[in-house]
Amino acid sequence: MIAKVKNRAIFSSQIFSINYVTYPTNHSVMTHSDPVQSGRYYKLNFVIRTPKVGGVFKCSHCIINLFNRVYLFRPDKYEHSVSKIESGKRVLLSFALNV
Repeated sequence: MIAKVKNRAIFSSQIFSINYVTYPTNHSVMTHSDPVQSGRYYKLNFVIRTPKVGGVFKCSHCIINLFNRVYLFRPDKYEHSVSKIESGKRVLLSFALNV
């Protein structure tokens, strides 16, 4: 059973959103891309808390990757995933822009 993600919307509009997301122990994100109806989709993720074990973000192409804590990428264009969180939790502040 996959643990439930807590996704708290801080701000949301048609083109821009900010979310505070908590991924618990035993959660993983399968390799995928995020389809959009039109435009270009960008995500800027700040990892606030890293799990003790696991929870590694992988992306086939990051525009920016700073210290494996700050990621700017195109989720509509490039596949991405998060490995299984074995211990602890992964918390991030996520900014999404669709232009």
